[in-house]
Amino acid sequence: MKIFVAGGTGAIGRPLVAELLAKGHTPVVLTRSQEKAQALKQEGLEPAIADVFDADSIKKAICSVQPEVVIEQLTSLPKTYTRESMSAAAAFNKRIRLEGGANVLAAAQAAGVRRYLRQSIAFWGVPGVGLADEETPLAYDASPAVAADARIVTELENSLLANSNNIEGIVLRYGFFYGPGTWFYPDADAAQQVLQQQFPIVGNGEGVWSWLHIEDAAIATALAAELGNAGIYLIANDRPLAVREWLPAFAQWLKAPPPPTVSIEDALKAGGADAVFYGTQMRGVSNAKAKRELNFQPRALEWIVNNDIV
Repeated sequence: MKIFVAGGTGAIGRPLVAELLAKGHTPVVLTRSQEKAQALKQEGLEPAIADVFDADSIKKAICSVQPEVVIEQLTSLPKTYTRESMSAAAAFNKRIRLEGGANVLAAAQAAGVRRYLRQSIAFWGVPGVGLADEETPLAYDASPAVAADARIVTELENSLLANSNNIEGIVLRYGFFYGPGTWFYPDADAAQQVLQQQFPIVGNGEGVWSWLHIEDAAIATALAAELGNAGIYLIANDRPLAVREWLPAFAQWLKAPPPPTVSIEDALKAGGADAVFYGTQMRGVSNAKAKRELNFQPRALEWIVNNDIV
């Protein structure tokens, strides 16, 4: 299939394009500049030049390509995983996802694209007992930033799924990325924070994280492009883990000192309500639907050996 990829040069975009090529598809990668287009050509890839904030240019690009599928991976996240950097990036990330995403979706509809995949977030389900699934409401009553992000995610998902009469909309709610090009990798920011004991366990450490290797995210996305049904999929590995489990194991894997523990009160002062949500309230997710419908087989978390925490 010919597949148009918006966001094809980012952390997930690069392994996704490689996976699509390996499976015999023809990916066309969106870029804004002639210089980057030339670099893509040198890699043997087909570029499409357009600006997602220019509705006419993105419409022209997609209509020219005439893809069967569009995969939208539009985000703009910082290289550092801190409260300050995330706050600074929030406005543009919101704009590229809402405004840019709307332009790409409208262009895909104008071009008669059959199927449209959109990136979303798995770990903002409302806190509760057990694992969240695709029907679990999002956490609109969580910390202010999480609640705001959950509303953005809902808007993005609904804008796609509401168009089910003329395009097959598939929402992929990814877990926390780890692996090359992500925050959670030995040479990346979160690992450096752990090495410097700046990434603490908050309170009881009961917040449950659902992980996803970046290459498994690419594999699942390619599978969804081929096999997925319209609707939502949670994409994560088989073993959600509480912070009190995964963070000490991650530190040990990095050969870092054990992470410190801080009180909820101190976490509120240092990291705000988001830090408390992620550290103590976040809910793990079930990948049962993706495994059943996409035959998704994610790898074990890299710092877990033989199903044991190292």
